[in-house]
Amino acid sequence: MKINVGAMDRALRVGVGALLIGLAASDVVGLWGSIGAVPLLTGLFRFCPACGLFGLSACALERG
Repeated sequence: MKINVGAMDRALRVGVGALLIGLAASDVVGLWGSIGAVPLLTGLFRFCPACGLFGLSACALERG
């Protein structure tokens, strides 16, 4: 797996994912909040399958 999630994107994904999981655990948003596992895991692994499928990478923006 080639890394395709940059630092800022990673921080946002982990933060939003953790927030959604926390809200789901406290029954604020219901079970749908567990979808936060997707951005949390893509942020932790620094790989997004959807971005890889379309050839997108947030890492390229950091090099310039």
